[in-house]
Amino acid sequence: MTTKLIDHSVPLIRAVVIHPDLGERNARPAEDRLEEAAGLARALDLDVRAEEIVRLRKTTPATLFGAGKVEEIAALIRAAEAEAAVVDDDLTPVQQRNLEKAWECKVIDRTGLILEIFGRRARTKEGRLQVELARLDYERSRLVRTWTHLERQRGGTGSTGGPGETQIELDRRLIADRIVRLKGELEEVRRTRGLHRKRRKQAPFPSVALVGYTNAGKSTLFNRLTGSEVLAKDLLFATLDTTQRTIRLPQGRPAIIADTVGFISDLPHELVESFRATLEEVGEADLILHVRDIASDDTAAQARDVEQVLKQIEQPQNPDGSSKPRRILEVWNKIDMLDPEAREAIEGQAARSGHNAVAVSAWTGDGIERLRQAITDLIDDDPETELVLEPSQGNALAWLYEHGRVTARDTDAEGRTHLTVRLDPQAMGRFERQFGAH
Repeated sequence: MTTKLIDHSVPLIRAVVIHPDLGERNARPAEDRLEEAAGLARALDLDVRAEEIVRLRKTTPATLFGAGKVEEIAALIRAAEAEAAVVDDDLTPVQQRNLEKAWECKVIDRTGLILEIFGRRARTKEGRLQVELARLDYERSRLVRTWTHLERQRGGTGSTGGPGETQIELDRRLIADRIVRLKGELEEVRRTRGLHRKRRKQAPFPSVALVGYTNAGKSTLFNRLTGSEVLAKDLLFATLDTTQRTIRLPQGRPAIIADTVGFISDLPHELVESFRATLEEVGEADLILHVRDIASDDTAAQARDVEQVLKQIEQPQNPDGSSKPRRILEVWNKIDMLDPEAREAIEGQAARSGHNAVAVSAWTGDGIERLRQAITDLIDDDPETELVLEPSQGNALAWLYEHGRVTARDTDAEGRTHLTVRLDPQAMGRFERQFGAH
C-alpha cells in the first residue's frame, strides 16, 4: 500500500481518507477518485492527514475490507492520530459500526460525507428542508440513537412510546414522523416553485440552466454572464441553492438563467430525490448549459456522471403530452489553465462542433461573447414578424425591444417605423391585445 502523509498544523478534526479500489467496478482511475474524496473531506473542513488507495479483490460483508486490511488501516489511523476515517464507498450500517469498533474512531462513508457537506452549505429554507429529508432517509437505516432528543418535543399523555417499545422502535417512529412532515413542506415548496415557473413562462423569457460537475466553474460563469456576485470558490459544492437572474443576449433578448447544484459521481439517491423540486428547474429549461472543466484529466468521466444525473430528471412536456427534446450546449470552461497548444486544439474542436460546444474561460472572460451568441442561436427559434408603428407609438416600440428581438428597423418619409421582430406566439398575442395589430 502506498501512503501519502500530509503535515498540517490547523486545529481541525484529523482524518484519513481511504478509497477502496474494486478494479473494474470503478469506471474512473482510483487516483482520481481518491483525490476527489480528499477534496470532499477538505470541503467539510477535515484535516486530511493521510490518503490511501486500498486494493480489494472482493468485499467482506462485515467490514468491506478483509481482516488484514482492517488492521493495516488501523495502524495508519493511529500513526496519523486521526479522529475520523472517510471511506470513499457506501457502507452498510453493520460495516460502519464494525469499522468504528475496529479503528476506534468515527467512520464516514461517501454518502454521509456528501450529506454533511450539503447540510452545512444549504442556505435557503428549501435547501435546508431538502438536505434534512435526505439525511433522515439515510439515517433511518442506521438508527444510531441520535433522535432521542426529539422526545422532549412530543408533550402530552401517550405521545411517547408505549409500554415495551424499544429505543430503536421509538427512533424509527420519530424519524418516520419527521419525514412525513418534511415531505409535506417540500411539496408546498414544489407547488410554489411551479407557480413561479408558470408566471415566468408568461413573461415570456426563455430559460437557461447551468449544470455540471461540482467545481467545474458554474458559479463563476454565472457571475460572468449576469454581473452577479454569487459565491464562487475553488471548492467542491461551494454553492448549493439555486440562484436565478435575468441576462441580456445579443440583439437585446432577455433570458432567465439559473445556477444549480453541482453533480458528482455516485450522487446519493437520497439527494437526487430530495432535490427533485430544484432539479425541475433543469428539466423545464429551454436550454441546458453543461459546464465542463476541460482542463481536468477526468473531464470525460465527469461529463458521463452529469449525463447520468440528467437522465433521472423528467423532460418537459409538449401540449400533446409528448416529451420535448432536451437542448444541451457544452461549455468547455477553464481554457486559461491549458498550455497554448492544448488550448488551440480545444478551441478548434469546439469551433468545428457547430452548436454543440463553446470553449471559454469564465475567469478571464475569453469566449464569453461567443457563448452569448451560441445561446441566442439555440433559443432564438421564434417566427419573424413585420410590423409598422406610428410615430406616436413609442411605448409599443419600447415593449418590442424589451420582450422580443428587433432584427431590422427603418423609418419612412412619414415617420413610421418599419420593424422586423422575432416574437414567440404568446408574446405576439400580448402585443396585439395591448397595442392592436399592425
